[in-house]
Amino acid sequence: MSNETVQRESLSKVLSRRDILALAFGTMVGWGWVMLTAGWVSSAGVLGAIIAFLIATVLCLFVGATYAELTPALPLAGGELVFAYRGLGYFWAWFTAWAICLAYIGVAAWEGIAISTAINYLVPFEQAIALWTINGSTVYLTWSLVGIVGAAVITMINILGIKQSAVFQTVGTAGLILAGIIFVTGGAFMGSTANLAPLFTGVAEGVGPWAGIIAVLLMAPSMFVGFDVIPQSAEEMNIPPKQIAGVVFIAILMGAAWYILMILAASLSAPAEIRSSFSESVPIAEIVAYAFGSPVWGKIMIIGALCGIVTSWNGFFIGASRVIFSMGRAKMLPAIFGRVHPKYQTPTAAILLTGIICIITPLMGRNALVWFVDTASFGTVVAYLMVSISFIFIRKNEPELNRPYKNKYPKIVGTGAIVVALFFISLYLPFGPGSLVWPYEWAFVLFWIILGVILALVAKASIGPVSSQEREYLIFGEEYARKDYLKK
Repeated sequence: MSNETVQRESLSKVLSRRDILALAFGTMVGWGWVMLTAGWVSSAGVLGAIIAFLIATVLCLFVGATYAELTPALPLAGGELVFAYRGLGYFWAWFTAWAICLAYIGVAAWEGIAISTAINYLVPFEQAIALWTINGSTVYLTWSLVGIVGAAVITMINILGIKQSAVFQTVGTAGLILAGIIFVTGGAFMGSTANLAPLFTGVAEGVGPWAGIIAVLLMAPSMFVGFDVIPQSAEEMNIPPKQIAGVVFIAILMGAAWYILMILAASLSAPAEIRSSFSESVPIAEIVAYAFGSPVWGKIMIIGALCGIVTSWNGFFIGASRVIFSMGRAKMLPAIFGRVHPKYQTPTAAILLTGIICIITPLMGRNALVWFVDTASFGTVVAYLMVSISFIFIRKNEPELNRPYKNKYPKIVGTGAIVVALFFISLYLPFGPGSLVWPYEWAFVLFWIILGVILALVAKASIGPVSSQEREYLIFGEEYARKDYLKK
């Protein structure tokens, strides 16, 4: 097995440590906190919401620890696909990769809807040319065009090169952080500690605080999605592998700190009855306008929040396109998805597929936002489960694998990560409290499965049989492939 017999496409190593942190944090913290923070406080109380996110952070760190060990050991595009193939084999690798694609594209898809909502708040425009009604929501062409144009721009930036995407991500993340500083400052100096009541919901009614805490905890997977784009870009990192683990942990902790600070800022800035009155608008913008006493500050907040939309959108574009690229390179999808542009060194076909989906989704209307968030969360926790299981199998089967970072207690980490993933998966199943909605959310999951099967069949028909040795080389290259396996 050599480069002379099999051509393996590669990506350029251009990303710095700062680029990777901006990618992970900017992807994790998008638009969701702008719309949901006030709702978290309303559901669980100030302290209840904070406790929910502290619990979610601990749970997420178990899964993050498996990524922290596996990513520097196997720093290749595809992340979850690479880990699952190494630990569990072809079928589960395909299943895991397609599940994380559902997560990335699900979140990327709703960013077009989010940006239309944000710009309409910032610069109100007429809702004209009604197209159709979906689930009681009328879809207007003028509103949809904003998301469509945004998706086209993000697609073009990603085609032009990963470094251009990284610069775009860093600038957007800086704007997002500046908006967060304004919000926290406003809460601290313009708000009041009297607004922190109630600390928990349900206590006065005799229900207890846990119902509210669990309600907020249900949303945690989608809020922390983003650190897992780090392994997707691992092949393009220009840093020592041993530094990758630290970036994974820092990204998770930065995300947790952000959400907790936003909860505190929202709670300090306005009393409960005011916060709850903004549920039909853009809550954080309205809360900032209330705290500062001027609607101008609400619009300034939206500008910063727009940075969060584009950084999250860009990050999930990168994540989705790299997984699709790795599947194409491994001949699990049609070969065109595994090709790299000769000039820009980007997986053009994979980026275009992601872009086309994001261009279409604004035509589904505002209600689709929740559908995509929920299905993305489901795909995320399924992928987390498969990575956690793969972590245990790789530890068992390849003790000699070079691991720049090693967990001291791998059995505890692996078992804990599996339990966490199973817990979250159970929440989304029909018997769980956060069950996906029929028919819309389950229909999207079913559509994604059917699309994947069709593409896999097309790949098999067009490419023909692929030997295990050839696929091993295509996924891992010579440096990280199992040499004894390639000799079989």
